[in-house]
Amino acid sequence: MSNRTNWWIGGIALSTGLVLGIGWMSWSSQAVHADGSGPSERELAELSRESVQLQQVSRVLSHIANTVTPAVVHIQSERTSPSRGRVEETGSGVIIAGIAKPGLFVVTNRHVIDGAELGDIFIQLDDGREIHPLEVLSDAATDLAVLRINVTGITPAKWGDSNEVDIGHLVLAMGSPFGLSRSVTLGIISAKGRRQLKLGSADVLNQDFLQTDAAINPGNSGGPLVDLQGRIIGINTAIASSSGGNEGIGFSIPCNLAQRVMEQLLEHGVVRRAYLGVRLDPQFDAAAAAQLKLDRVRGARVTQVYPNTPAAKAQLQNDDVVLTFDGIAVQDENHLINLVSLTPIGRQVRLSVWRGGKAIALTLTLADRNDLQQSSEAPFEPGMGAPIRKMGLTVHPLDEELANQLGYSPETKGLLILKVDHASQLSSQVQVYDVLEEVARKPVATVNDLEETLEELSDSQSLLIRVSRTAGQSQRPHVIIWHK
Repeated sequence: MSNRTNWWIGGIALSTGLVLGIGWMSWSSQAVHADGSGPSERELAELSRESVQLQQVSRVLSHIANTVTPAVVHIQSERTSPSRGRVEETGSGVIIAGIAKPGLFVVTNRHVIDGAELGDIFIQLDDGREIHPLEVLSDAATDLAVLRINVTGITPAKWGDSNEVDIGHLVLAMGSPFGLSRSVTLGIISAKGRRQLKLGSADVLNQDFLQTDAAINPGNSGGPLVDLQGRIIGINTAIASSSGGNEGIGFSIPCNLAQRVMEQLLEHGVVRRAYLGVRLDPQFDAAAAAQLKLDRVRGARVTQVYPNTPAAKAQLQNDDVVLTFDGIAVQDENHLINLVSLTPIGRQVRLSVWRGGKAIALTLTLADRNDLQQSSEAPFEPGMGAPIRKMGLTVHPLDEELANQLGYSPETKGLLILKVDHASQLSSQVQVYDVLEEVARKPVATVNDLEETLEELSDSQSLLIRVSRTAGQSQRPHVIIWHK
């Protein structure tokens, strides 16, 4: 692309607003004057100039769509639900070349293919070919999945940089809304850093969405959000809607997060996340900020520091408020979780912490969450627990005293997860201190309950599992599918 074209793309956000808004209003107001006469030669020349600008904009957008469309796919999957029978899901995806592992891969949303066998996932390419993935890797915490494919003759799309995207930038949303493949819609970035969204039954931990008014509808899930250089800046994943269709509020996973998840899955099979070792306050409000002598609500308040973790070694304390992380101002607890998750394990970072009415500087080295959970450095573990080798878990019956310590309601019944093996099929979906409540809709309050249930269902290829997880003072149950 020439320098002139690059300059035009860079200025398109300004000129498009003028062309689409002022240009067409100018036509309607000047086409016929009050005295009934037509436009003057000067007015016609101005209209002609604006028309040329609009044509140039159209050509640029068309070029972007034609360049990226061959890498966009339509996905249909089928799975068996214990309560609903055979269930079909449709969505979109985009073909990307791997770095940690050579080859081509489809990036999509996990919920599009969750629970489906490889032979029940159908990927329709832009040229009409239909293929099945050779391998599926997924991450529940971001609702992302990576599908390994074996195809030739396709130019993969390229990642952009979501940190460079600003509010007001023009974007294209691509995919298969309502099964209508090769659809393209135009909009802008409406907001950044959208977190704490309620995404149905999904328990999406890492939320840092881009918001766009580009039309996103059911079936767009997993498709790309593209900038004006034809680069992928997001993976479309959700909409805010009272009708089930587009109402101008869509959400996309930033490409920097999606790219990191993809490469982690390809390199390790799971996403390795850095760990501080603290519990954060999700209810941090103006009253609490004033009590801590902060001028306003900002940062993430620490309510518990786990022993033998990076936070403990750096001498973080209860009621500390983390104001900055590695030079970035922390907006809230979810923002801090995302910042930590995206930071390489083993990296030394500086924190600015509000303590006792003043800011102090601390330095710590981030550790691997999984390594800490598998070692004696994990937070307090009540007893050795019982290993359930079929599941790759170590569990212990949850009693009222443990429930109180861990933030669960006293009525919670189930098995406390003390350890998750790296090789477990559940390693990306459950974590230490989750409570396993049901397997195949059968309560499992004791280890014997669980073992008997697994024995009864030994022929089943997949099982429905219900677990609970605490977040601050709240308790969130969610359902996952375990492929045995």
